[in-house]
Amino acid sequence: MPNIFKKQLIDTPREALNWKLGMGILCFGIMGASRGIDEGLISGTVQQKSFIAEYHLDDPAMSAGARASRLGNITGMVQIGSIAGALLAFIVTDRIGRIWATRQLCAIWAAGIVIFITANGRIGQVYAGRFIAGIGVGQTTVVAPTYIAEIAPRAIRGLCMCSFSGSVYLGIMLSYFASWGSSIHISNDSAKQWIVPTMLHFIFAGIIFILSFTVYESPRYLVKADKREQALKTMSTLRNLTPDHPYVQTEMMDIQDQLEREREATAGSHFFGPLKELFTLPSNRYRIMIGLMSQLLSQWSGANSITIYAPQFFAMLGTTGQSEKLFATAIFGVVKLVSSLVCALFLVDFLGRKRALGYGITLQFLSMLYIAIYLAVVPSIQDGFKPEGHSKRAGTAAIVSIYVSGVGWALGWNSIQYLINAEIFPLRVRALATSMVMCFHFANQYGNSKAVPTMLLATAMRPYGTFFFFAAVTLIGLVWMWFFLPETAGKSLEAMDEMFSLPWYIIGRKGAKITAGSGHAEGYSAGDTEKEPVPVLTERREPAP
Repeated sequence: MPNIFKKQLIDTPREALNWKLGMGILCFGIMGASRGIDEGLISGTVQQKSFIAEYHLDDPAMSAGARASRLGNITGMVQIGSIAGALLAFIVTDRIGRIWATRQLCAIWAAGIVIFITANGRIGQVYAGRFIAGIGVGQTTVVAPTYIAEIAPRAIRGLCMCSFSGSVYLGIMLSYFASWGSSIHISNDSAKQWIVPTMLHFIFAGIIFILSFTVYESPRYLVKADKREQALKTMSTLRNLTPDHPYVQTEMMDIQDQLEREREATAGSHFFGPLKELFTLPSNRYRIMIGLMSQLLSQWSGANSITIYAPQFFAMLGTTGQSEKLFATAIFGVVKLVSSLVCALFLVDFLGRKRALGYGITLQFLSMLYIAIYLAVVPSIQDGFKPEGHSKRAGTAAIVSIYVSGVGWALGWNSIQYLINAEIFPLRVRALATSMVMCFHFANQYGNSKAVPTMLLATAMRPYGTFFFFAAVTLIGLVWMWFFLPETAGKSLEAMDEMFSLPWYIIGRKGAKITAGSGHAEGYSAGDTEKEPVPVLTERREPAP
């Protein structure tokens, strides 16, 4: 094992890295593919000639604005459904548990896709099907990160969480290649040209549903549900250690201590208790600010716009021909997938969340700025102009910049927007806060996917203005990150309470350093294996008088 991994895992027993943990990470990690598949498929679907003809996306009787609006509605309807899905996830995740929440979201997701592909020219049914599918897809962004953050050993929590963000790119890459392949091998006159690639939705929904029967419920959820003996047994199983092992005990102590503090602080509150706690406690207000701002800045940085409208952007930069545009888009998917894997394995936990995000945003900013300048200097390329000489080389560099922006997104915002939100909130409000943040995520993603076709019009911001806008947002994100985002790598979920209790102007700059070593699990070391076993925690401890 490379030294970099040994250093990171020095305080983690080898037994804790086992196939039972791996199955849980696999099942919930590949849920990210649900979003990637939809974003990648709809990107290619709205470019397929059969779909364009069936749903009148090039109807000369419609104005350019009306066509752009219809395109935005088709691509963005899943995001609208995902807002409802994120809200629903808050209810079902804490009521029926993480595993049953997974099974029902797979059923809703698949049902929506059935409605979509059987629309047969009815645009209203397309909207309805994609909305319902979005209810299922939206739940994945709450259920999966919450579960992964709750079962992963703290030393590799970032790596495990990247299985979710990385599988977004797996879905994107597979869907890009599926769209490219169908454009080559299936007639432009057949609806199968876009329906066949859409089968990827059913494949992944089925895989996740089946895998859900092979995994264990989250110990943190079980503790919250007062199933403490079952929680201890499950934690012991996931760590492949005995219940009285110090590593298992320190994790259980942290979970129980935090839950007891939360119950004491919110004694007497009822349904609206978590909501009140989220907005009345200063530490939680800071947390929710981080969650909302990370979504706002990431969604308007341009990365998701490129994912959804990649073929149009490649055409804008000089790539001609339908299959050529889709192939360039497919390669973009490969670049993003490889980048996400490299970031997950070597960077996010080892560089730290904040430094990795800073590097990623910087790459995005430089890429967006170059593309904006290129489009401002060579605007006639949109009207069929074929660049030559220096202009052609500059155009090639602009296409490369699209790929570089994908690397920056994988290193930065894509990992952080899920990881931070899953690990910073206290257990009592975690499902509510994550749901709220993901609602904001999808609202911004819908606004972005709806707005971009109009922003690109000559009567609006034009392509170069759109990319200057993206560059400005990434620059703002870099400044915000430096001032307000704390480093969370290596901290137990429960140990973050102390950090977020610091004055607000200290948390982002010095919070991690000041609170280093906080929490029971923070003090555990591999040498503790030789210590006398501590008493097994199975009963609820009474709070001090």
